[in-house]
Formats: sequence, C-alpha cells, structure tokens
Amino acid sequence: MISMIMILNQKGEIMISRQYRDDVSRVAADSFRIQVIAAKEASSQPPIKRIENCSFLYTRHLNMYFVALTKSNVNPALVFEYLFQKIRVLKAYLGEEFDENSMRNNMTLIYELMDETMDFGYPQNCAVDVLRLYINLGNVKPQDEPEPQQLTKQITGAIDWRREGIRHKKNEVYIDVLESVNLLISSTGSILRSEVTGRVQMNTKLTGMPECKFGLNDKLVIEKESAGGRKKQGVEIDDCTFHRCVRLGKFDADRTITFIPPDGEFELMRYRVNDNVNLPFRLIPAVQEEGQTKCSINLKVIANFSEKLFATHVVIKVPVPKNTSKSKIKNSFGRAKYEPEQNAIVWRIKRFPGLAECMLSADLELVRTVRPKAWARPPINVEFQVPMFTASGVHVRFLRVYDKAGYSTSRWVRYI
Repeated sequence: MISMIMILNQKGEIMISRQYRDDVSRVAADSFRIQVIAAKEASSQPPIKRIENCSFLYTRHLNMYFVALTKSNVNPALVFEYLFQKIRVLKAYLGEEFDENSMRNNMTLIYELMDETMDFGYPQNCAVDVLRLYINLGNVKPQDEPEPQQLTKQITGAIDWRREGIRHKKNEVYIDVLESVNLLISSTGSILRSEVTGRVQMNTKLTGMPECKFGLNDKLVIEKESAGGRKKQGVEIDDCTFHRCVRLGKFDADRTITFIPPDGEFELMRYRVNDNVNLPFRLIPAVQEEGQTKCSINLKVIANFSEKLFATHVVIKVPVPKNTSKSKIKNSFGRAKYEPEQNAIVWRIKRFPGLAECMLSADLELVRTVRPKAWARPPINVEFQVPMFTASGVHVRFLRVYDKAGYSTSRWVRYI
C-alpha cells in the first residue's frame, strides 16, 4: 500500500511528510523534485511517475503538490481518491483556498489528520463530519466531549453517505442482480470448474432517512427460518462484500442485510457461488490430430435456457497447439478468429438465442518441431451473460423499507 505522503511547495521543498512504511525515504523527494517539478512535467505528463522502483502519484492544489509514494502494485484509483479526499478534508478545516502559509501554521492539525485518515498505508475514515467529532483544530476539548469508549460507536454510527431532508414525489427502489459465469471445460466435455460472481446494484429514490432490510435466498438463512418445518432450497453464498452503509455486525450475527441506503445509484454487495451452478450452455468438442502437421477441431454449443431468453457477450476460447501456423475456420454465426498471442481460437457471439445450436469447425496447419511433443489439450474457456437468468439460483426474497412517515414503496427487480 501507500508508503509515504508528502506535501511539497512549487519549489519542490517538503512542507509536510508522513511515513507509514519504511521501504521509502525522504531522499526520494529529491528525485521527484528534479524529474517532475523542475522538469515542468506536472502539467503535460500523466500524474504517475516511476522513479528508481518507486511510484509517485500526485495531484495539485494551487501551488502545492500532494504526493503519494509506494513500492507495491497499488490501485491508482484508490490512491487518487484518497488524495482528493485529503484535499477536501483540509478545505473543510482550513478554508477553500488554503495555501502554504495556512499549512505551516497548522502543522499539528495536519499531522493529526494524516494519522486519522491513514493507518500503515491503508486509507481509513475521511468523512469530515466524523473527523470533527474528535479533532477540534487543536483547541481545548469541550466539556460534553464523548468518553473514549463511546467514540467508536459514534464514528461508526455517523451517516455521511446520505444527507437529511431528502424528498421524492414517488418512493421507488430499483434492484439489479448482475451475474457473470466462468466455466472451464475439458476436451472431453466434462466440466472442470464453474463459478458465478455476482453483484447487487441498487437505485434508491426514498424520502427521509429510511432503514432497509434486504433478503436473498441464502442457504444459512433459509435453513434457520425453516427449522422444524418444511425445508426450502437455498443457495450457499460465499465471499460477500458490502457497501459501507451495511451494518456488518448485524450480518455477522444473523445474516440479515440491514442498511440506510445512499440516495441514487450504488453497489450494495458482491458475492460468489461455486456449488450447484445451473449452466446455460452445453459444449460438445471433438479434436482429431492427423500426424504432426494437421489438426481439426469441431465444437458444438447448445443453449439450455428458455427460448424467450438470450445470452450476450459470449466469448468461447478454444485452445490450439502452440506450433499452429495457419487456420481455416467455419462457424454458423458470430465471429471466430485465431489469436496466436492466446494460443486459441476466440469465438465471439454478441447475441445467442435460447435453445439454439451452433457449430464451429477449424482445420489447423502445424509447423514440424525438432522434438515432437504431445499436445496437452488445455480446457475450453467460456464467458457469457444471460439477462433474466441466474446461473447461481440467487434471487431476491424481500426488500422492506421502514420510515417514520410510513409511506409505501414501489420495488423493481431485474436479473442480468
């Protein structure tokens, strides 16, 4: 993660620096000053510079440079988001047009903010409303300041993702369940690996500060609710990750997803399913090797889902021998092309109707090798999306909205 944060002036002098890891030093600032600031690259080059095995990610505010240093393979979007949030926090404390002088006059405050917004190189809470609870510009703490043991509860209870006073003429919630299936099949047609990765996207248009309770057909919840009665089928959902509005303590206790939603679009959660995947396609491959110079591949693809549905963004990667020189490909629909860099025939189909069948045949010419080696026949890889079809079997059981006003809510669910 991030090893150091530096704030430099237009001359390249370090005004403030905070080191979170010991794999970089302040000497690196000299390299940044010479190769970026002195060379006047900041306005003409991308805001990422690699110098001596160290990555510099930077942005500007007036005549100051906010720079993040790292030696690891970080997510640049996350680093820049932290730098932008850092500037936003400083604007809240020092004013919109804070400059070098105001920075130097508030050193203690800035170091406190650096320690609170980042820990060991990992960004932490950057919400201004939360930071103001326990960083008061270095003044004497007021009498009504919360006790230290109550501080954590106040921090986690602050709702900075939704403002008060929101009103809508119609209270509506739109839910999209988007799934992507990864399928690995051997040359004999047997399934080697299949998994579904999904996410729940929401668009909320609700008045006030409502509390929502969201339920999927989670196997653990279904078994708990049907204890002693008729057993219902559920799906074993793994690797759940949530938006920060979800109360994780409640989920850990009884697997219920409770939250106060942001206004507008946001991603509620991500999940993964490995067991009992309902595969929309059946693949029947046939490979025939003719000596050391020729090989023929035939592949039949059958759609198992309803004819009312269709698959989109279908990509089928059929592996071929590494010594393939030429290929002659015929396919019923879509586009198929031999791509040497992937050692595979990549067959792309924009729209695949339900219950349809399609064929691909390929005649390959191979280059003779000095030391003949048997082809290992790697597995076929298929990626696709089928709207209104969940390969995992996950579906939305309920969405309840609780608000003091007691208004009624329209709910819409779509599976993609």
